[in-house]
Amino acid sequence: MSELSLTSTIPTNQTISVPLLGLGVWKSRPKECFDAVKSALEVGYRHIDTAAIYGNEADVGRAIDESGIKRSEIFLVTKLWNADQGFEEAQKAIDVSLKKLGTDYVDMYLIHFPVSGKRKESWKALEKIKKEGKAKSIGVSNFMVTHLKELLNETEIIPAMNQVEYHPFLQDTKLKEYCEKNGILLEAYSPLAHGQKLEDERVTKLAKKYNKSNAQILIRWSLQSGNVVIPKSKNPIRIKENADVFDFTLSQDDMKEISNWNENFRTCWDPTTVD
Repeated sequence: MSELSLTSTIPTNQTISVPLLGLGVWKSRPKECFDAVKSALEVGYRHIDTAAIYGNEADVGRAIDESGIKRSEIFLVTKLWNADQGFEEAQKAIDVSLKKLGTDYVDMYLIHFPVSGKRKESWKALEKIKKEGKAKSIGVSNFMVTHLKELLNETEIIPAMNQVEYHPFLQDTKLKEYCEKNGILLEAYSPLAHGQKLEDERVTKLAKKYNKSNAQILIRWSLQSGNVVIPKSKNPIRIKENADVFDFTLSQDDMKEISNWNENFRTCWDPTTVD
């Protein structure tokens, strides 16, 4: 994964490839979200990740429409929220999301969280949504190994991707290995640990060594680890900075060192507590 660029993609198990670097828009308010997506597309991002619960799908869609970039050149992801899970409910939810996004399909549709008693039926709905062409690929988010095993025992289609919190301070190697074994891409959200570890002296040391920012070190590590990465930012300067990670490579020794930083440090919700 050393020879990478902003246009690099990785194939999924569902005949579609995902751009390795994308923009996350969680907690981005409407105007902020619109401006952030426009900035990202101008820089060269072609992967935008939103969700129904974020409340900004319409602004993502408007930014894409006004960008002048062909819809087919943008990898657009949204997610099925917990309150809309279930077979019938999920089919209605995708139509609402598509209307807000101003498109007739998304490139990937994810189950946002492994809701007990609903996730199996939700996945059956996603399989139907894919067959209908409303989503080119389908996957999950916040699924741990137990949830994936349950799903793979019954599923007709294996998830293309599992979007989870993943960074040097939260390395669930068992989950990553399980995903790799079953051909499921791991996508890292919160690759900067919500900034809570950004000033860690070990990160700072590497940033000085490579003449890069601390954030760029963390993003580059995740990319070289084979993850799809979606750093979130509303700041145009940071959005550009987060994409400026393709002119250097972390050495094998540094990658090995970072692999020992795991502290099980979770900054978001904890899906390991869901049965």
